Amino acid sequence: MAAICLGAAMPLQAQTAEEGEDVTAPADAAVDVATPAEVEEATEETGPSLAPDAPDGCELHIWPAERMNSITTGLLGGGLLDVALHAGTDANNKTLLASALDSPSQLDALLSLDLRAELQLSPGTTYVVHEEPLERKTMNKVKTRRSDSTARCYSELIVADVFYQKAALYGRSLKTLFMVRKFGEDQKIDFEYKAWGGNGLKLFPPKEGEDTIAALDELVGVFKKNFQEYANNERTRAGMTRR
Repeated sequence: MAAICLGAAMPLQAQTAEEGEDVTAPADAAVDVATPAEVEEATEETGPSLAPDAPDGCELHIWPAERMNSITTGLLGGGLLDVALHAGTDANNKTLLASALDSPSQLDALLSLDLRAELQLSPGTTYVVHEEPLERKTMNKVKTRRSDSTARCYSELIVADVFYQKAALYGRSLKTLFMVRKFGEDQKIDFEYKAWGGNGLKLFPPKEGEDTIAALDELVGVFKKNFQEYANNERTRAGMTRR
């Protein structure tokens, strides 16, 4: 499985692992709604240089999500009949999600942000991009590095799930499950944080006759906003751990 090393001399290889437990999607919850202006700003902004000016031996390995999901619930509250009534809509939404947020698009969105600052990594951290998603069911079980890197300073950013939800009470939202793991020189996890980021949608999914491109662009912008929300919480948790 190939990886693209941004700022280092040689690419690394991602590893496969044994099966592990799954993660349940979040329950209905109120989310902040991003305005079109906020989404446009998040979509158009560009991040810092992908390769550090002075690599210091630290690496951040990044994997996209393989799993897209869509759940539409009405007044029936998500029962079997509700699922059956919205099956066609959810299938179409999943196709649109995969179009806007395929693996390259997820990676491009993340790399447009300042991941070194967002995750409190050293300025000399090199990004190593893995285009092939990890097998979703291995995420919780595997406690070793997911690449064969032996870098003394090593971190992982894994996108686990991309989840569209429309609920009768809370409206439309995009939720994304992220995981960050930071390893010590002893190859053991020093810090791990897995959590959802979620924000509201105004344009997706597009109705017949509406601007499909704008709706898909909104998904990318909200995906980035979800990561920034997650990263803010990750920094808080990391600060509490260091105390």
